Amino acid sequence: MSTSMRVMELVSFGGADTAFAARELPRPAPGPGQVLVQVMATSVNPLDLQTRRGDYRDQVALPAVIGNDVSGVVVETGPGVDDFQPGDDVWYLVPVFAGQGTYAEFHVVDQTLVARKPTRLSHVEAAGLALVGVTVWEALVERAAVRAGERVLVHGGAGGVGSVAVQIARALGTEVVTTARARDHEFVTELGADTAIDFSAGDYAPQVRAMGGADVVLDTVGRDTLTRSPEILADRGRVVSIVDTPEPQNLFAAWGVNATYHFIFVSPGRAKLEALGRLVDEGKLRPVIGAVLPLADIAQAHTLLEGGSAAEGRSRPRGKIAIAVHPLD
Repeated sequence: MSTSMRVMELVSFGGADTAFAARELPRPAPGPGQVLVQVMATSVNPLDLQTRRGDYRDQVALPAVIGNDVSGVVVETGPGVDDFQPGDDVWYLVPVFAGQGTYAEFHVVDQTLVARKPTRLSHVEAAGLALVGVTVWEALVERAAVRAGERVLVHGGAGGVGSVAVQIARALGTEVVTTARARDHEFVTELGADTAIDFSAGDYAPQVRAMGGADVVLDTVGRDTLTRSPEILADRGRVVSIVDTPEPQNLFAAWGVNATYHFIFVSPGRAKLEALGRLVDEGKLRPVIGAVLPLADIAQAHTLLEGGSAAEGRSRPRGKIAIAVHPLD
């Protein structure tokens, strides 16, 4: 096996067209408790866009290999590894801002963060589910402590995170309401939403209040969601946000409904992946892959996630944008 690997390296902060360069780097070697994984697929997430733009330049020293999802095959194990062996299909989420990212042919990771890939998922599907799935699990299960019979409002149900959130909320036994463009209503209903509201057609709050309010609001879109959530929350409702809030938010109204707010910056873990894998095996969760591009086209993948290019006739797809790193069967 070659001692080098191909990567797409972030060489400058800013626009996608000039941010990345193809490079050959030494292939990493696993240390004690680590496994070396041949990356079959990864994906592009909003966190990657923020990193590329320079939002976290204090945490990222250039040049850098970024990216956070992996689905691949173990090719080598370090001393003390007893959970995996070469040939195992695995998936995992990389700790944010901790070493090399996943826009690369190989990646080294601590075995405690790795889980066996669900057999029902391809590598592309698994890579598209890792970060968003763990994020939603942490948001709804670990933070909001969603209970069966509650009403959950997922903002942006057709997006990469939202499409997973709708399914997990349904699997938890909740009534699922989601905001989405009218053209996506059939899609989110097929995912498990009980009610789809066209957020572009006007105020969504009266419809949610008419239902009795939401016990949990999952914010995947930002803007004024935090300020407006008390308008639609049931008493002692919970709001979980996974997006940055650069503009000040007025949360005074939250006092009137005894609201609790949670803010998620996701952390990896095998137990969360295994919980997601059980939902996959039970047929309750499937990743939505809107596009698959090769690693060499990582800049195009970023552009597509940001909204596409009108000149190319492309628009942001439903679900996730996956990156096929090695040739896939």
